Amino acid sequence: MVNKVIIILKTIISMIFLQTLFFKFSAAPESVYIFSLIGMEPYGRIGSGVAEFLVVLLLVWPQTTVIGAFASLFIISVALYFHITILGIVVLDDYGLLFFLALVVFISSILILYFKKDEVVTSVNRIWKRNGKR
Repeated sequence: MVNKVIIILKTIISMIFLQTLFFKFSAAPESVYIFSLIGMEPYGRIGSGVAEFLVVLLLVWPQTTVIGAFASLFIISVALYFHITILGIVVLDDYGLLFFLALVVFISSILILYFKKDEVVTSVNRIWKRNGKR
């Protein structure tokens, strides 16, 4: 059952990230506006698109799901930060859709990490030991 939930969460994140790629890579007016407002146009727009595509690849491969979930959580936390500090909840009369989708990705990423907590702990312990810490 948990594996099915994880697959659904990975699919949700991947669909949201893949859907936004068109707007970022085609320099859609909405994307250009957003990244201009935060002072990161065009490099932030293109860079975030590349990062989101890499996250989708990491999520698809089961061995890298945890890395993908951490990366997704980081990327979407930055997006939420900009929504809260600069952009606002509603951007260009979108009724808060982008903010809502960011929250869905944020929560989905946290849930994946929660359901894979044993793998997260094992990975952290492996890194900790590799660096000579005990």
